[in-house]
Amino acid sequence: MIVNSTPAGWQIIYQQAHALLAAQLAWHWPPTLPPDRWVGLLAAIAQHDDEQADWHGRGGHYGLTPAGAPANFTQKAFSMEQAAGVQAAARFQGRWRSLLTSLHLSCLYESLRGQQKNIDAFLDELRAHQRQWELELKITKKQADQAYALLHWCDRLSLILCRHEVPEMGRAVEIHRGPDGTTHTLAQPEASGPVIIRPWPFQAKEIEVSVEASILTQLQFQDDAELATALRAAPLETLRWTLHA
Repeated sequence: MIVNSTPAGWQIIYQQAHALLAAQLAWHWPPTLPPDRWVGLLAAIAQHDDEQADWHGRGGHYGLTPAGAPANFTQKAFSMEQAAGVQAAARFQGRWRSLLTSLHLSCLYESLRGQQKNIDAFLDELRAHQRQWELELKITKKQADQAYALLHWCDRLSLILCRHEVPEMGRAVEIHRGPDGTTHTLAQPEASGPVIIRPWPFQAKEIEVSVEASILTQLQFQDDAELATALRAAPLETLRWTLHA
């Protein structure tokens, strides 16, 4: 979960919803690949945070901090089960989707190399499959990396929006490098105005994107079951952003 503090409690955005917002952003880019590969890239973006741990309704404390607050995803340790699960699920949509998902997992977790033998083995397996899929799909590593760069870019921008990390007072923040190597920034000169992205990467001159969030007013929970019950009953709000050149 993405957990934002509010004056009245918590704003919760599921990671799968954040991924759907990332896919909205990618949909507005001018297509840079053949249709089958472009749709595969959109699918990889939309599903890159799937296979999250199914903690809902359990009596444990997976979804909570030690103090009983909803746990933000950054407060959770690396989950081999989730990483292996999202990679395993990708294979049902083919080698292209599998390659993009594998590149994302390498990007996220390569820094863990050397900590545990099972993590190293998982990372080695990712690398081996990447080389295999590139050969079978007849694409170069550079071409694969360029396609993955859009996933990374959209993931990063979605997280900035979902976590309310747009700087105040119109200051600019770097998003990431796009597929062509260009580094993009965003800023919001007016608090209630559009988010300005430079250089502008999308087809239309202005776009609107959104994500749903659950609103909790209870600050602490005894266990996952209580949090899950509260989330199922929580009112929903749609967060919207206008992005402009």
